[in-house]
Amino acid sequence: MKLIVQIPCYNEAENIADVIAAIPRDIKGVNEVAVMIIDDGSTDDTVNVARAAGADIIHRNRRNLGLARTFRAGIDRALREGADIIVNTDGDGQYPGRFIPELITPILKHEADITIGDRQTHKVAQFSPLKKLLQRYGSALVARLSDLDIPDAVSGFRAFSRDAAFDLNIVSSFSYTIESLIQAGRKQYAVTSVPIEVNEVTRPSRLFRSIHQFLARSGSTMFRMYAMYKPLRLYAYIGTLLMLLGAVPVVRFIIYYLLGDGSGKIQSLIVGTVLLILGGLAILFGMLADLISFNRQLSEMTLERVRRIEIALEAHETPVHPDDEG
Repeated sequence: MKLIVQIPCYNEAENIADVIAAIPRDIKGVNEVAVMIIDDGSTDDTVNVARAAGADIIHRNRRNLGLARTFRAGIDRALREGADIIVNTDGDGQYPGRFIPELITPILKHEADITIGDRQTHKVAQFSPLKKLLQRYGSALVARLSDLDIPDAVSGFRAFSRDAAFDLNIVSSFSYTIESLIQAGRKQYAVTSVPIEVNEVTRPSRLFRSIHQFLARSGSTMFRMYAMYKPLRLYAYIGTLLMLLGAVPVVRFIIYYLLGDGSGKIQSLIVGTVLLILGGLAILFGMLADLISFNRQLSEMTLERVRRIEIALEAHETPVHPDDEG
């Protein structure tokens, strides 16, 4: 049983040594623990510091690609390195490494495919009341969209079984946290949470500049993922709403027409008819999108098999060097 702890990082020379040092190397049920740095085009000394601190694998992006693509590159590299379990943690030291054994326990026991570290944000003193509120309702929304009961949906401290990692297809360029949960729910993976504590973060997030930007980008990600994986339900909601709105002026016209005063209410008929047509078209688009989503599922199944074949062939024919520049 091989565990790879992947750490996406960008300019983390000040923190990365402490993060690596906190990762336990002797875990019950695991034969080998390896630490992998996925450097996202850092301009400081992150890579050299990580290597000196004991990083076993270093994967480097030649330029800054963003968190989601860096996470995806790390998953691919970890699979090529033979990981049976992959743990993802941040390079800023927010997530204590001592919780890794607890995080992977449900996977070792075959009780879960993915586990999420629940920061219990309502207890974290360094989080503002606004952040706690947004986290609470944001996680509730993601839980509803993904059909998963996960209290901390944006936690980056998470573990994946090998099978779950093979089936991940991150397409977002912003963050993997929300998308991976919606995918996991759609593909009916067993997902659970493990309560953890957090260290004090000494710098602001580099993923977003403000709460407004985070909400906008997270909201657009949720909408795209929901439209991608549950298009019929989404467009049925939109279509039904439009048709209900359209029915109101149409009924108004009919009532006035029966009372003998319909000639002055023709605009209600026009507006209502347009809304009814748009509603019907939305439902039709939803049906077409739903059919397309079945093709997507077939494509994802094919992609998973191709990835497994490629990695199996690579393992036999082309050894992966530990300092691949990516």
